[in-house]
Amino acid sequence: MPRFQFTIHATDGKARRGTIAMQRGEIRTPAFMPVGTAATVKAVKPQDVRASGADILLGNTYHLMLRPTAERIARLGGLHKFMGWDRPILTDSGGYQVMSLSELTKRSEEGVAFASHLDGSRHMMSPERSMEIQRLLGSDIVMAFDELVPTTSTREVQAKAMERSMRWAKRSRAGFDSGEEHAARAALFGIQQGALDEGLRKASADALKDIGFDGYAVGGLAVGEGQEAMFGVLDYAPGQLDETKPRYLMGVGKPDDIVGAVERGIDMFDCVLPTRSGRTGQAFTRNGPINIRNARFAEDQGPLDPACPCPVCSTWSRAYIHHLVRAGEILGAMLMTEHNLWFYQTLMADLRAAIEEQRLTAFASDFRAKYQAKQD
Repeated sequence: MPRFQFTIHATDGKARRGTIAMQRGEIRTPAFMPVGTAATVKAVKPQDVRASGADILLGNTYHLMLRPTAERIARLGGLHKFMGWDRPILTDSGGYQVMSLSELTKRSEEGVAFASHLDGSRHMMSPERSMEIQRLLGSDIVMAFDELVPTTSTREVQAKAMERSMRWAKRSRAGFDSGEEHAARAALFGIQQGALDEGLRKASADALKDIGFDGYAVGGLAVGEGQEAMFGVLDYAPGQLDETKPRYLMGVGKPDDIVGAVERGIDMFDCVLPTRSGRTGQAFTRNGPINIRNARFAEDQGPLDPACPCPVCSTWSRAYIHHLVRAGEILGAMLMTEHNLWFYQTLMADLRAAIEEQRLTAFASDFRAKYQAKQD
């Protein structure tokens, strides 16, 4: 297999159906990456994540550098061996968590000095250190280190953060390339910043293209700005990036967010929503999410979603899962999470088929009509 090769097989409007070929396997796009923050997709075994249709997982640089540490994972054979997943893994840069979870952060041109949310120990995350950690983990797709500021910040603050992110992107490129053995089989993605400002987004995209990356992420969205504002940026931001490379929307999202983003040219997604929701009693269905804790499901003998092909829906009833969740049984979280992962992966397969068959507009309209008609 090649180190990294993105092939677009079909388009429908701005949407693309493609394949990313890497040494550890192919990734069908549009793709959804389940989040394995601490070297596990919570409550689901790796083989069951794969059975749901996932081609790639996301690992978290910040959490893994703190516990059990990237150095320990490297000594134990790398992240793939450590967690029992032999297909591609994308690792984020750690930038978002450093700035959102850590205490006593201090930003400088060098990077971000921060205190661990676990024990208060002091650390420095820089572009070079982020590349080193992701190399130690053995990541297949490495994310450049960037600076995120709220979309409510002033334009001056947003511009300074974007410009610093582009300087850090250049240092990330150099740091990634210095690990020649890892760089020979892995890929590096740059991250576009600029909040909700089209001019800043364009300047960021141009700087990233000048540096050169294997793929590009649209960063700084899904941080509270709302779907309308996010879609407003996605109406132009993907088109500012290299159309021959994959486009990754970080941290998204709800099923209808994903459908709208695919229509606007996004190829890759990740979000904790299907797993976190599964652990808290929310199941995704074609007719909108349901709260399985509700009393009305106590004697409901139907599946979570009658249209779902997953093993959970073919075996257990809403009544049984309602009982498990209300009783606090671990199996309840496991079954809910497995179903939600299948829901997301089935949605991605349906989107890929709709693009291939030139019927994405009709599919998206029908999906939204059913999904948004009933919010429980």
